[in-house]
Amino acid sequence: MFRSEGEQAAVGRATDGTGPTLFRERFLQGESVERGVRLSILDSWQRCRTLGLSPDQSDLPFRDDFEADGRIVRAAAPVLDRLESLFAGSKINISVADANGTVLLRRFGETSMSHSLPAIQRVPGFVFAERVAGTNGIGLALAERRLIRVYGAEHFAERAQANACVALPVRDPLSGGIEGVLCFGYPRGFETPALSGVIRKAARAMERRLLGQSSARERALLRAYLATQAEADEADGREGSAPALRLRPGDRALLMEKAAELISRAQRAAVDVPLPDGRRVTLVSRPMRSASGVEGVAIEAVLPGSTPGERLATREPLVVPARGDERLPTLPVGFPVEPAVVAAVSRLDRLSLTPPVGHLPNGNGAADEDGAERATVDRDGADGAVGAGTAAVSVTGAAAAGVIADGLGAAANGSPEPPPSARGLVMVGEPQVGAYALAARRRLELLSEASARIGTTLDVRRTAEELAETAVPRLADYVTVDLPDAVLRGEESADPVGDLHRTVIHGLRDDLPFTPVGRRTDFGPTAPQRRALTGGQAVLEPDLASAAGWLAQDPEHTGTLLTQVHSLIAVPLVARGVVLGVVSFYRAQEPAPFGDDDRSLAQELATRAALSIDNARRYTHERAMVLALQRRLLPHGLPDQETVEVAHRYLPAEADVGGDWYDVIPLSGARIGLLVGDVVGHGMLSAATMGRLRTAARSFAELDFPPDEVLVHLDNLVGRLDREDPEGEGEGMGIIGATCLYAVYDPTSQRCVMARAGHPPPALVHPDGGVTYPDLPAGPPLGLGGLPFDAVEIDLPEDSQLVLYTDGLIEDRHRDVDLVLDELRGALAHHPERTPEDTCQAILDTVAPAHPCDDIALLVARTHALDPGRIATWELPADPARVGEVRAAAMRQLSDWGLDEAAFAAELILSELVTNAIRHGTGPVRVRLLHDRSLICEVADASNTAPHLRRAASTDEGGRGLFLVAQLSRTWGTRYLPEGKVIWAECGLDGV
Repeated sequence: MFRSEGEQAAVGRATDGTGPTLFRERFLQGESVERGVRLSILDSWQRCRTLGLSPDQSDLPFRDDFEADGRIVRAAAPVLDRLESLFAGSKINISVADANGTVLLRRFGETSMSHSLPAIQRVPGFVFAERVAGTNGIGLALAERRLIRVYGAEHFAERAQANACVALPVRDPLSGGIEGVLCFGYPRGFETPALSGVIRKAARAMERRLLGQSSARERALLRAYLATQAEADEADGREGSAPALRLRPGDRALLMEKAAELISRAQRAAVDVPLPDGRRVTLVSRPMRSASGVEGVAIEAVLPGSTPGERLATREPLVVPARGDERLPTLPVGFPVEPAVVAAVSRLDRLSLTPPVGHLPNGNGAADEDGAERATVDRDGADGAVGAGTAAVSVTGAAAAGVIADGLGAAANGSPEPPPSARGLVMVGEPQVGAYALAARRRLELLSEASARIGTTLDVRRTAEELAETAVPRLADYVTVDLPDAVLRGEESADPVGDLHRTVIHGLRDDLPFTPVGRRTDFGPTAPQRRALTGGQAVLEPDLASAAGWLAQDPEHTGTLLTQVHSLIAVPLVARGVVLGVVSFYRAQEPAPFGDDDRSLAQELATRAALSIDNARRYTHERAMVLALQRRLLPHGLPDQETVEVAHRYLPAEADVGGDWYDVIPLSGARIGLLVGDVVGHGMLSAATMGRLRTAARSFAELDFPPDEVLVHLDNLVGRLDREDPEGEGEGMGIIGATCLYAVYDPTSQRCVMARAGHPPPALVHPDGGVTYPDLPAGPPLGLGGLPFDAVEIDLPEDSQLVLYTDGLIEDRHRDVDLVLDELRGALAHHPERTPEDTCQAILDTVAPAHPCDDIALLVARTHALDPGRIATWELPADPARVGEVRAAAMRQLSDWGLDEAAFAAELILSELVTNAIRHGTGPVRVRLLHDRSLICEVADASNTAPHLRRAASTDEGGRGLFLVAQLSRTWGTRYLPEGKVIWAECGLDGV
């Protein structure tokens, strides 16, 4: 491994900008690639996968509501014109996007490059945010908030594999907020380090122009400066000051950080500080004493062109220490002191200072108002890093935005180059305050980074990994995180101290003998981790070699670790009163041991991470509960029947579980009902609503309502549930909604009747392997109310396959529905011999999204026909004399089928049903016997009047016929036809 821009990358990674092609392929296949990919790229890939992005996505979203003449556009247009001239003839394209990732401007080194882009990308408005476009320069620069590079295959999308890019956020110099992103795209073979310098200079030019647009803010700052200047002139007894320093915000921050370090040394010294644009600034530090006796250190900056011999010392030259020296060389005794510095130090007690600074340009690039010089005084030290009670004073020229060395900024803004020589006061502070300022700045930067990096997902394990990745190497060299298994499952641990398992190991190297991930970790009673868990506070062991409690828990193991680490901070992970685990921060032999400040920082870092881990745990718990409820409410098994051969799948969404369901319902006459549905929304409410709708749908279906009438009843039910919802705030709020598809297959006629309510159409696989989508009216979703549903009847030859599914299979924000339906057709075609189980698996493997954003319910049914030899039918007029003939014919048929033992019950049932049909119904009367898994007796007539079971009194002469039918049959009922009805009874064949 090696480090590039603070990130780990694989040894031997291609240097021509091709990117980690192999690692990307492994990642897309679900393999672990943490050791081979830069952390920022891997984080971005994982976010893309969590968002359900597809690497094959080609189209980008387009927005037409962007501000075509906004601040960033006005600031960037002249700079891009200059860049277009600079890169003329090259394969580089230049883009500027706003803070949302919407591209507003684009230039090309070669005009012909625009013709190779899709038409939508040639005009402003297409979006390159990471959440929609995957890993790319603009999106990642916004996510990481810094300069980034993306090489070839580091792009998540296939469309960008041949390109590389470098991108940098553009900030408002006054607010510090990101206004946009500047991005250079180029062929991956064009990679050159010089682009980093060019893009920094161009971004600074844009920031300078942004600053020029803030004229009202500048005038307010000018008035504040003039008031401070008057106070300083009165105290100094003179007017005017030294020439100004013209520094960019980034240069100023660099000098402030180094100045704080010099103050902490309390010596006469000079250090040469290189700036990013190639210039060098000399910082000179001098011990000072105020009139009231306060001792401090003043830091002055000298830009190239000054004559230090004249202003500072003439007897000896400045001594410039090498980078990394422990001690700074001292300047000669009697080093002259500038009057302005003396005056500043004399006001140290009042924490007010007026240094010489440069002219501040206004919106037109000229000096503001009367051209006066001004500055702002930060009384809290380096960018607010020094706390109350310190005596550091930092001087910042808030509007001195800086000048790009190659003239790019001047060309873009029209402001003059800085004077050939300049010097000015940078910071004044007491001894040791610089070290506090520097450490505080770094702590704040780390905590700010932690807020952005920790908790990007709602996965407990990944959140713990983000904690470790944030702390290494800024705070520690190695981090381990130990969590109970219950926390990983989303629950509270009953024994958070004794049931810990190693969850994360992350560090500079991966060969240290820590307890492996997944292994149980047993910390002894004197171990720092155990003390941290029981005490609830961070435990610091600055020297592990003398930490008896740590050494005693496992002498052999800890002895091996001592060759690599020497300092430890153990911090409990506690959030909302729940103990979630413990995190251990280790430092290697080379750096200084941990101190109290490090312990405070580790405690704060762990506290913030614990909240994110607890959020992930709670989400995991809620998702597990919803998923358990969902699975509990789905069918646990399929009914025993020979009408269809059925297979099913339920695949929950990766994020929130929805309310998808399926059902297989045995109906009268050997028919079978196939049902799939989807409740709108996700979470517990959707799962509970799904259970209610599935139960209701099954009840309506078992009443033998046709599919369109079942949907009407469900529509009324959903509307009623919506009105009764206490959170619905009245009628018509549309809180609850659902879609549904219901099909009824009759194996005696090999026909299927189906209807749908806003649901995707089914797929029909014919016996010859062809695939069609039946022309079935869509119908409105359930819950709208008052709209009809249309049913369609189609032929289903034996060995056909009917595929029913919910919209999670085909609808995805990154896929076109028509293309997915074509994929489904291809996955089903030419495989009529496949079993329903194989068909289900093939659909999930080829059509289902890799990371579904919605639930998927899938039901595949292969049809079978009932053998005509097992169907017997008689038709007779409404004549009571014919009852005996039918009864005798039925008995002969039962004897032929070998059902003599069922003949007695069947004879009585048929006699009663045929007699009732002739007496109370309308002819003709049709009698049918079906020999399936049971014996089904059916009597149909043309009347719509249904018989009702009633209890006959002892004196009644009639009314006992249906009672006998109910006693002799397993179940019975009435099925209505378009004209007439069918009374049926089912007899068991257990003894046959």
